[in-house]
Amino acid sequence: MWLELGFAPIFAQQPQPELISLSRTLCSPPCHHHLALHSLVFDMPAKRVLVSYGVDIDAVAGWLGSYGGEDSPSDISRGIFAAEVGVPRMLRLFAKKGIRATWFIPGHTLESFPTECRAIVDAGHEIGLHGYSHENPTAMSLDQQKAILEKTFRQLTEFVGKSPTGSVAPWWETSAEGADLLLSYGIEYDHSMMHHDSQCYWLRTGDQWTKIDYANRPESWMKPLQRGDVTGLVEIPANWYVDDLPPMMFIKKSPNSHGWVNPRDIEQMWMDMFQWLYDNEEDFVFPVLAMHERFIDWINTHDGVQWCTMDEMNKDFRSRHPRPS
Repeated sequence: MWLELGFAPIFAQQPQPELISLSRTLCSPPCHHHLALHSLVFDMPAKRVLVSYGVDIDAVAGWLGSYGGEDSPSDISRGIFAAEVGVPRMLRLFAKKGIRATWFIPGHTLESFPTECRAIVDAGHEIGLHGYSHENPTAMSLDQQKAILEKTFRQLTEFVGKSPTGSVAPWWETSAEGADLLLSYGIEYDHSMMHHDSQCYWLRTGDQWTKIDYANRPESWMKPLQRGDVTGLVEIPANWYVDDLPPMMFIKKSPNSHGWVNPRDIEQMWMDMFQWLYDNEEDFVFPVLAMHERFIDWINTHDGVQWCTMDEMNKDFRSRHPRPS
């Protein structure tokens, strides 16, 4: 599972939200969590910090679409563990700490583990899109992408009783058409891109670049990046360097897989990064079970912390940062 944290202080004279997002993945269960904070600083020495966990329940879907375990009963069992054991553990932790989080659920997970997913909804958490079988959007045709979005959007809407407003692309891979597809379904925010490492922004799409072709002369590829246009999609940036899946999850088919990193080493890295951003930045997103509890308790030692969902952070950003014309 991976967690992501977003933090955003806003100054009265300079209404710049400061957002941090943190990413965390449990070694065995391929579920993902995200955390986001938002802070408001007034003339008085007071700070309001909105904090949101985001949880991606890859479960079996992660092994089908991304982790290379589709032919391994052992790897599939790890996905079952993620949903049937990992999810209840996280729900108990959130309940203990009084946190409402944002859970990004693949359609495969929703249909395969309805009891666990129902417990998430019943606990008052937000639900967002995350593909069906954790498919790579860049490997699919436009028609395939449309079919998956249509099914999963309808699934989540019927299951929750209202439409989702947020999305995370599987494996943080987005297609050229992805943003327009999300906007066509009324999605308000995405958490997959990396134009910035610590600040929310209005997503720009349509960038164009020229790939190298060694069969031709260099003049054919020596061309600069062409920027596209800003969309109406708020981006809560992703960041692999604060995602715990690479260091903490063993993947047999990955040549640089880890899975045995000391959780306290990662915890200290996240704490150091959070503290620096908290002290030095106006606008930032900071993407990361005992470790989580210690980290939550540590976050709560900071003045003005309030836990919220990512949609609440998205709406706060929109209210303070009008979309550029």
